[in-house]
Amino acid sequence: MDALAPAERSFLDRYPGYRDTTVLDELRQTQYERLDRLGHRYLDYTGASLYSSRQIQEHAQLLLADVFGNPHSSSPTSALATRLVERARGAVHAFFNASPDEYIVVLTRNATGALKLVGESYPFDHASRFLLAFDNHNSVNGIREFARAARAAITYSPLVPPDMRLDRETLSSHLGAPGETTHKLFAYPAQSNFSGVQHPLDWIEFAHARGWDVLLDAAAYVPANRLDLSVIKPDFVCVSFYKMFGYPTGAGCLIARKAVVAKLHRPWFSGGTITVASVKGDRHYLHSGPEAFEDGTPDYLSAPAIEIGLNHIAGIGYATIHARVQSLTGWVLEQLGALRHGNGLAVARIYGPLTTEARGGTVAFNFFDQDGHFVDHRTVEDRANDMNISLRTGCFCNPGGGEVALGISEAELSACFSGTPSSFTLDDFRLCIDDKSTGAVRISFGLVSNFADAHHFMQFASRFVDKRASEI
Repeated sequence: MDALAPAERSFLDRYPGYRDTTVLDELRQTQYERLDRLGHRYLDYTGASLYSSRQIQEHAQLLLADVFGNPHSSSPTSALATRLVERARGAVHAFFNASPDEYIVVLTRNATGALKLVGESYPFDHASRFLLAFDNHNSVNGIREFARAARAAITYSPLVPPDMRLDRETLSSHLGAPGETTHKLFAYPAQSNFSGVQHPLDWIEFAHARGWDVLLDAAAYVPANRLDLSVIKPDFVCVSFYKMFGYPTGAGCLIARKAVVAKLHRPWFSGGTITVASVKGDRHYLHSGPEAFEDGTPDYLSAPAIEIGLNHIAGIGYATIHARVQSLTGWVLEQLGALRHGNGLAVARIYGPLTTEARGGTVAFNFFDQDGHFVDHRTVEDRANDMNISLRTGCFCNPGGGEVALGISEAELSACFSGTPSSFTLDDFRLCIDDKSTGAVRISFGLVSNFADAHHFMQFASRFVDKRASEI
C-alpha cells in the first residue's frame, strides 16, 4: 500500500474533479463499511450495484411497522400493500421525469422481464421490421425469436472497431430504408454492457421521424447517468433496479409511452392482468393500465425498496456519481493502455474507446502474454479471485459485441454452430475458433468505487507483465 499515496496524488492532479466526490468516501465508510472490513475490491458494478445499510434498515423498519396482504383485494392489509405498489410506481415516474399522462410504469422482475413483455406483445407480422444494434444484451437479442415467429424482417446494424460504436451511415440507412411496412421496432442500448460505449440518444427522434418505435435498454446506463424522459422520449425503456442501487434484486420496470402501449397485444392473460375473465363465456378483458402487464401478484413487499433506493440515488446526485465513475475509468484506461512487456508489446487489449468521451464506467479487455498470445479469461478470473477482486469474464450476455471485439468471423461461427446443439460445449466452441479468445475480462466502476479499488486492480494487472500464458 506504500505506493498508493503517491499514485493517488498523481491521479488527483490528473482528475481534480474527483475531489468533489468525497461524499461517496464518507458513504462508503458509514453505509458500505463491509467492503473495506472484508477486504473486497468490487469491480462489477455493471453486473450489479451494491446496497447501503440504510436502504436495508429503512425497508425492514417499514415492513415491521405494519401488516401487508395480497393487494388483489380491498381489505385493510391489501389496501396498504396496494399503496406500497402505487408509491413505487409513482417514485419511478418522478425519478425519470416520466409524466403519468404520457408514460405507464410496469413493475417487472428485472430488465429482462420488461424486454420479454415488449417482445411477446409487439404486433410483429410478415410486413414488420425489427432493427437491432449488434451491441445488444441477449435479452434484447431474444426478441428476434418473437419477430422471426411472425415472419418479420430482422436486421442487425454493425459496430465499427476498435471504438465499438455504431456505424452512423449504415444505421441511418437502415432507419431510412423505404418500403411498405406495418410496425417497425428499433432496439439499442443507451450504454453497452460489453464495452461501455454510450450510443447517441438522438437516434431516438431520428428513428421516430422515420416511423419507428424505439426500445431503449437503459439497464447499464442509468446507474451513473441521468435519463430524463421529458426530454428523451423512447417508446419503451427497460431498467433493473439492482444495477442502480443493489437492492432489491428481483425488481425492474418497463416504462412505456401510452400512445405506443395501445398497439401491444398480450398473447395470454393471468391473475392480476384482467378486469374480468369467463370460462363459460370464453372471454376476458385486460386492465387498461400497467396492471395488464403485471402477471400475478406483484412483489408488493419489495416495492417499498424501489422508492427507498431511488431516493438514495437522488440524495447523492447523478453529477457526483458520474464524476467519480468517469475519473476512475479515465485513469484505468490510461494506465492499462500504457502497460507494456519488456519487449514493447501491449499487456492488455482494450475493447472500446480509450478515452472517457461518450463512454461509461465499463472496461472490457484481454491480457496478452509477452509472445502476443491471449491469456485465458477464466485464468484471469481465478487469479483475481485469489486477490479478492470481483470482476467478470465471458461475453457478458452480449455476443454481438464480443464477436466484433474479438474478431470472430461469420464463417467461423457458422462452422462452429454446425454441430449437434445438445452436445455442444463452451470448450468445443473454444477449439473451433482456434487461438482466439471466446470472451473478455470486464471491470466496472460505480456508486462507491474509490481510487484504492482502481490502484489495486492495476497492481493485479502488473502481474501479467513479462509472463507467458503457460506461466500464468
